[in-house]
Parts: sequence; C-alpha cells; structure tokens
Amino acid sequence: MIRKVAPVIAVLAILAGWQAYTAISGIDSWLLPSPTDVLAAAADQRDSLITHTLATTKLTLLGFTAGVVIGLLVAVVLHLVPLLRAALYPLLVTSQNIPTIAIAPLLVVWLGFGLAPKIVVIVLVCFFPVAVATLDGLGRSDALIADYLLMSGANRRQLFTKLQWPAALPAMFSGLKIAATYSVFGAIISEWLGSDVGIGRYMIIQKSAFRADRMFVAIAIVVLLALAVFGLVLLVEKLTVKGRRSRG
Repeated sequence: MIRKVAPVIAVLAILAGWQAYTAISGIDSWLLPSPTDVLAAAADQRDSLITHTLATTKLTLLGFTAGVVIGLLVAVVLHLVPLLRAALYPLLVTSQNIPTIAIAPLLVVWLGFGLAPKIVVIVLVCFFPVAVATLDGLGRSDALIADYLLMSGANRRQLFTKLQWPAALPAMFSGLKIAATYSVFGAIISEWLGSDVGIGRYMIIQKSAFRADRMFVAIAIVVLLALAVFGLVLLVEKLTVKGRRSRG
C-alpha cells in the first residue's frame, strides 16, 4: 500500500514546493508559472485541448499498433531464419543510431504532409524495442524442453507455438512497455514536422506566444498519454502472461 501511495505523495510534494517557490520568489508567471496558473490555463483552453489531445491520441495508437506489428514480424522472421538474422541484425541496431528528428524532414519530402510520414516516425521509434526484446525472448526457451518436444514428434511450427512464443511473452511485453512511452513522443515529433492539429502543433503555437503556462499543460498531457498507453500494455500483459501462469 505504501509503495502505491508513495509516488502520489512525491508528486504532491513537488507541486507544493513549486507553488511555494513561485509565491515566495515573485518570479514572473510568463517565465515560470505556478501549478495554479497551469490549472487555470488548462481550464481556459479546455475545448482546444480536447481537440488536440484526441488527434494526438489517435495518431499515437495508430503508430504504436503499426510499430508493434512490424516489430513482432521482424522478430519472428529473424528468429526463424538464422541466416537472415546474421545479415540484418547488425543493420537493425545501426539504424537506431540515426536520430529520428534528422530523417523526419526527409519523410515529409518523400511522403508528403499527410498521415503517412507521421505514422512512419512513430513506427521508427516503436518497432526496435519490440523487435529486439521479442527476438531475445524467442531465443531463451528451454533447450531441454525443445529437445523433448522434437523427440516426441513435434514439428517446427509446434515448437514455436507451444514453447518458443509463450516463453518470449515476458520479454516481448518489456519491449512493448518501452515502445508505449516512445509512441507518444514519436507522435509529438511527427506533429512538429507539420500538422494542423495535435498537442505537438499546440506546443509550437504556445512556444511562439511565450505562454509557458500552456506549455506546461501540453507537457502534462503528453505525460498522461504516455502513462495511459503504458497502462494499457500492463493490462494486456496481466490478462495474457499472468493469466497464462495462473491457468498453468
């Protein structure tokens, strides 16, 4: 119980200290708004924030889903074809050394200003942790059990579905949790490139207007969205991995 309450207490303590500092120091609100200023800005911009948040949420879920599907497919293919893994895995790792923000403008040139380049940006930041974690999990199945299944007449498909894939689920969900947080930030980056709506677009507008209070509102929404997607992954993990263990 204490562990569950501790983060809430820590956040409340930070907000109280923040509020006290802005009140005592007399710092200008345009430079560092107080938590109450941020709440007031959120209430004032409620309708606009709902529109922008819904757009970013939709983009995040689309990109996250696409990134997860591609990451799982890459992991499965590389696992089943060792020669392909030996050839492509180093390239897969090397690709992550290229900053996404650097190639994002090229995606706009190649794919235009529509939805496609935004989805690709999110996929680029999401698929790698899913692919690597799942590939690692697939290779960690018990070798003795694998030998027993093969001696019992199991084919390669049965070996994969009955042993390797279930054994990879914990590692896969570790990758999904990382991708869940990356997906929201990927959506924000993609909206910075050029978008009419979204929290990323909202942040650009408020930055230009020097509205630090509204910037803090946008940051809070980004954090909450990331936590929501993370929580969704935790829920799915609980229903699959932990549910499988309880049935076993």
